[in-house]
Amino acid sequence: QLQLVESGGGLVQPGGSLRLSCVASGRFARVLTMAWYREDPGKERELVASISSTGDQAYADSVKGRFTVSRDNARNTMYLQMDSLRPEDTAVYYCQAEFLVLGGRLRPWGQGTQVTVSS
Repeated sequence: QLQLVESGGGLVQPGGSLRLSCVASGRFARVLTMAWYREDPGKERELVASISSTGDQAYADSVKGRFTVSRDNARNTMYLQMDSLRPEDTAVYYCQAEFLVLGGRLRPWGQGTQVTVSS
Protein backbone atom coordinates (compact mmCIF):
# COMPACT_ATOMS: atom_id res chain seq x y z
CA GLN A 1 0.00 0.00 0.00
CA LEU A 2 1.40 3.37 -1.02
CA GLN A 3 1.31 6.17 1.51
CA LEU A 4 2.21 9.86 1.61
CA VAL A 5 2.41 11.58 4.99
CA GLU A 6 2.70 15.35 5.28
CA SER A 7 3.90 17.25 8.35
CA GLY A 8 5.10 20.70 9.34
CA GLY A 9 1.95 22.77 9.04
CA GLY A 10 0.80 25.21 11.69
CA LEU A 11 0.00 28.80 12.56
CA VAL A 12 2.48 31.48 11.58
CA GLN A 13 2.42 35.27 11.43
CA PRO A 14 2.61 37.12 8.11
CA GLY A 15 6.21 37.31 6.96
CA GLY A 16 7.11 34.12 8.80
CA SER A 17 8.34 30.76 7.55
CA LEU A 18 7.32 27.12 7.66
CA ARG A 19 8.85 23.95 6.27
CA LEU A 20 6.58 21.14 5.13
CA SER A 21 7.70 17.54 4.68
CA CYS A 22 6.15 14.67 2.74
CA VAL A 23 7.38 11.11 3.25
CA ALA A 24 6.54 8.39 0.73
CA SER A 25 6.33 4.76 1.81
CA GLY A 26 5.10 1.42 0.52
CA ARG A 27 6.07 -1.00 -2.23
CA PHE A 28 7.24 0.73 -5.37
CA ALA A 29 10.12 0.73 -7.81
CA ARG A 30 10.66 4.49 -7.92
CA VAL A 31 9.13 7.79 -6.95
CA LEU A 32 8.89 9.99 -10.03
CA THR A 33 7.55 13.56 -9.94
CA MET A 34 6.42 14.85 -6.53
CA ALA A 35 4.25 17.91 -6.03
CA TRP A 36 2.61 20.17 -3.48
CA TYR A 37 -0.96 21.36 -3.93
CA ARG A 38 -3.11 23.55 -1.70
CA GLU A 39 -6.81 23.96 -1.21
CA ASP A 40 -8.73 26.70 0.51
CA PRO A 41 -12.46 26.31 1.27
CA GLY A 42 -14.48 27.55 -1.67
CA LYS A 43 -11.57 27.36 -4.09
CA GLU A 44 -10.21 24.70 -6.39
CA ARG A 45 -7.14 22.72 -5.42
CA GLU A 46 -4.14 24.39 -7.05
CA LEU A 47 -0.63 23.27 -7.87
CA VAL A 48 1.94 25.09 -5.76
CA ALA A 49 5.24 23.46 -6.74
CA SER A 50 6.59 20.28 -8.29
CA ILE A 51 9.94 18.55 -8.53
CA SER A 52 11.01 15.77 -10.86
CA SER A 53 13.15 12.79 -9.88
CA THR A 54 16.13 14.62 -11.38
CA GLY A 55 15.45 17.82 -9.46
CA ASP A 56 13.70 20.00 -12.07
CA GLN A 57 11.41 22.41 -10.25
CA ALA A 58 8.28 24.34 -11.21
CA TYR A 59 6.28 26.89 -9.22
CA ALA A 60 2.97 28.68 -9.31
CA ASP A 61 3.44 32.37 -10.08
CA SER A 62 1.94 33.28 -6.70
CA VAL A 63 4.77 31.58 -4.77
CA LYS A 64 7.81 32.16 -7.02
CA GLY A 65 10.68 33.67 -5.07
CA ARG A 66 9.09 32.79 -1.70
CA PHE A 67 8.72 28.99 -1.73
CA THR A 68 11.39 26.39 -2.48
CA VAL A 69 10.68 22.72 -3.22
CA SER A 70 13.35 20.08 -2.69
CA ARG A 71 13.62 16.32 -2.22
CA ASP A 72 15.84 13.68 -0.70
CA ASN A 73 15.57 10.64 -2.95
CA ALA A 74 17.40 8.40 -0.50
CA ARG A 75 14.71 9.13 2.10
CA ASN A 76 11.79 9.31 -0.38
CA THR A 77 11.00 12.70 1.13
CA MET A 78 9.95 16.01 -0.39
CA TYR A 79 10.12 19.39 1.33
CA LEU A 80 8.51 22.78 0.84
CA GLN A 81 10.31 25.73 2.42
CA MET A 82 7.83 28.57 2.65
CA ASP A 83 9.19 32.04 3.41
CA SER A 84 7.60 35.49 3.47
CA LEU A 85 4.24 33.87 4.12
CA ARG A 86 1.08 35.86 3.42
CA PRO A 87 -2.49 35.45 4.69
CA GLU A 88 -3.49 34.29 1.20
CA ASP A 89 -1.17 31.30 1.60
CA THR A 90 -3.57 29.93 4.21
CA ALA A 91 -4.83 26.54 3.00
CA VAL A 92 -4.58 22.80 3.47
CA TYR A 93 -1.41 21.67 1.72
CA TYR A 94 -1.41 18.25 0.05
CA CYS A 95 1.43 16.13 -1.22
CA GLN A 96 1.09 14.05 -4.38
CA ALA A 97 3.63 11.71 -5.92
CA GLU A 98 3.79 9.57 -9.02
CA PHE A 99 4.95 6.06 -8.16
CA LEU A 100 6.38 3.57 -10.60
CA VAL A 101 4.95 0.22 -9.55
CA LEU A 102 4.69 -3.24 -11.04
CA GLY A 103 2.20 -2.89 -13.83
CA GLY A 104 2.15 0.86 -14.17
CA ARG A 105 2.04 4.16 -12.33
CA LEU A 106 -0.03 5.41 -9.41
CA ARG A 107 -0.57 8.95 -8.09
CA PRO A 108 -2.02 8.91 -4.57
CA TRP A 109 -2.58 11.92 -2.30
CA GLY A 110 -1.49 12.58 1.25
CA GLN A 111 -3.97 13.50 3.98
CA GLY A 112 -3.00 17.18 4.01
CA THR A 113 -1.55 19.57 6.56
CA GLN A 114 -3.11 22.88 7.56
CA VAL A 115 -1.14 26.10 7.11
CA THR A 116 -2.62 29.23 8.63
CA VAL A 117 -1.01 32.64 8.18
CA SER A 118 -2.52 35.16 10.53
CA SER A 119 -1.55 37.82 13.05
